[in-house]
Parts: sequence; structure tokens; C-alpha cells
Amino acid sequence: MIELYTAATPNGFKISIALEEMGLPYRVHHLDLSANEQKQPEFLAINPNGRIPAIIDRDNNDFVVFESGAILLYLAEKTGKFLPADAKKRSKVIQWLMFQMGGVGPMMGQANVFYRYFPDKIPAAIERYQKEGRRLFEVMDNQLAKHAYLAGDEYSIADMATWPWVRIYDWSGIDIQGLPHLQRWLDTLALRPACQKGIVTPESRDQLSDEDSAKQIAQMVTR
Repeated sequence: MIELYTAATPNGFKISIALEEMGLPYRVHHLDLSANEQKQPEFLAINPNGRIPAIIDRDNNDFVVFESGAILLYLAEKTGKFLPADAKKRSKVIQWLMFQMGGVGPMMGQANVFYRYFPDKIPAAIERYQKEGRRLFEVMDNQLAKHAYLAGDEYSIADMATWPWVRIYDWSGIDIQGLPHLQRWLDTLALRPACQKGIVTPESRDQLSDEDSAKQIAQMVTR
């Protein structure tokens, strides 16, 4: 049994998608970020950084893993799924996973903050992060013109990590016109049952269309 500490965010969805894809039994602990539950001592004992997601593997002496990329690698190694054994193919998956961790997630996260949540609109900041997000999408489109998935022709944890972020491109104010291979990849993953289940775990109101939730998040990011 995996204990999953999460919330309805792209980083959280990565892990629920992976758990569904890998067929691992798990129990969801939904943290209310607006109530700062991720900053409470009980959770800080699991993740000292006070961020979701985190897991506890009850089948491995209650081993704790935090940071979404680290969790994906741990689960892939635990199950032997979605991370190739071949050294070169494995490296490619990890490279594209790091591409998401160091690029797509942070850039889109900042685009979200300045475009949607920040109380004062700063055009230069909005443009900077949206342009970088678009550039990263173009990198992906070029890769996906040659391969079915990000790291090659096999679906992997790199796709699981990146799809929850890219699918909300409109919320970040980033245009994907003229990126047909990226659109094909988005549509392909959207049909996977594990992806469909993962993005509603934990269940939550759709904050991306809820102005009250947006205001609530704005208060969180500007504290």
C-alpha cells in the first residue's frame, strides 16, 4: 500500500497517474493547500519542504519519498514499469523527466502566477514566462515529430510528469497553435484511462474555471 499525500495540482496528478498506470494500491490523503495543511508539523515530518506530493511506501518499512520526480523514479524502479532497463533508453527517459522538472513545470508555474493569480499584472513577467513556456513546447513538438512519446517510442514516466502541466496550457495563457505533434501527444494521453483517473485524484472542484478558487490561490502565492 502506498500512502499518497497530494492535492489537485499538476505535480500531484503526476503521481496519481503513475500509481494508476502501475496498478499499485494506494490511499489518498488530500491536503488542503489553502488551509496550509502542507505546512503543519504532521506533514513536515514527511516532507520537510512542505510541498506536495509525497508518499509513504508501507511495503518498504514505511519508506518516505518526496519531490514528484523522485517519486516517479522510485515507483518505476519498484514496479519495473515505464523506465527502460537499457542504459541509454533509461537515460533518455530521465533526461526528459528532468526537462519537465527543471523547465516545463517551473516556467508554467510562474506563468500561472503572473497571468492568473498575482494581484498586480506585470506585463514583462507575464510575457517572459509565456514565451519561455512556448519555447519549451516547441522543443517538445520537435521531439514528438520523431517519436510517439517524449523519450522515444515507448510511454514512460517522462510523459506522466509532463502531460498534467502541458494540458493546462490555456490556463497559463500559452498558445499551442502550429504545434501538431504536441497536440497529437496531448490527445493520445488524454485517452488513457490512468490519465483520466489521475487528474481527478484527489477529487476537487475545477479550480481552473473557478474564480473564487483562483483568488484563494492568489492569496497563497503572495503570502
